[in-house]
This record gives sequence, structure tokens and C-alpha cells, in this order.
Amino acid sequence: MGTIFSGAHNLAMKCPFCLHSDTAVVDSRESEDLSSIRRRRECEKCGKRFTTYERVETTPLIVVKKDGRRESYDRNKLLGGILKACEKRPISLDLAEGIVNDIERKLCVMADSEIASREIGQLVMERLKKLDKIAYVRFASVYRQFQDVEDFEKVARLLK
Repeated sequence: MGTIFSGAHNLAMKCPFCLHSDTAVVDSRESEDLSSIRRRRECEKCGKRFTTYERVETTPLIVVKKDGRRESYDRNKLLGGILKACEKRPISLDLAEGIVNDIERKLCVMADSEIASREIGQLVMERLKKLDKIAYVRFASVYRQFQDVEDFEKVARLLK
């Protein structure tokens, strides 16, 4: 994974700190799975640095919720759920983003334009179960809507 682009200007990317429109790309790197490009930018006005990510835009995916509602797939919502389950666990942001990238690749193959939220939840649980048992139980407790201690005990027994 090496620098693939350096020193270019992007007039369309505004600085999140001062909103100046001239920023310079100081470093670009491909993600390990080649699904995105990470760019470090520097504002030419205030000098602060920030990171942007470039991804391929795909056909919008609709998530069908348990109650039948439909909503647009939201990468940040999926990442947020994974990060919440992994809180205070030895799992880096890069690793969590890698899980999301893997799941998104599977979703593109599995679905035409709609996918059930339970299928996404299952994909997350499969990954977390292999990665970190505590994160798995945390995610399962929300995903499966545990009602009492017995629900936790059932999952814990399955993990043993």
C-alpha cells in the first residue's frame, strides 16, 4: 500500500475547519481491500489537515426493516453499530471499516436493489463472532432485541 497521488489541488473540497475551498492533497493511499482511496488534505488558508475517502458509487440499496418499512442503506449507520459493539475492545477503526467494506461487497452480490435488515445483521454477526466474542454478544443483544438475562445466557452457551 503506497502513495499513489501527492501534491494535487482540489478546488471542490472545502476545509471542514474554515470552509476555505482551496485544499491540497498531501498524500493518497489505497485501502488494503482496494475499495476506497484515503486522501490526506491540507487547507491552504488555515493549514489544518483532514482526511477524505473516495469510493465507487453504486446503485442505491434499500433496506427492508422488520416492520416492513424501507429506508436507504446507510454505511455510517452500519459502521456506527459495529463500532458501538466494539467499544473498549481491541478492534481498530480500520478493522471495523474493513468489515463494512466486506459486507458491502456481499450486499452488492446478494441483492438487486432491496435487502432485509436481518440479512445485514446476520452478516455482521458472522464477522463479529469470528473476531471478538464480546462484540458479538453486544451486537446480538441489540440486533436480536434481548429482553432478559436468559437471552444473554443462551448466546453465551452457544459460544462455549
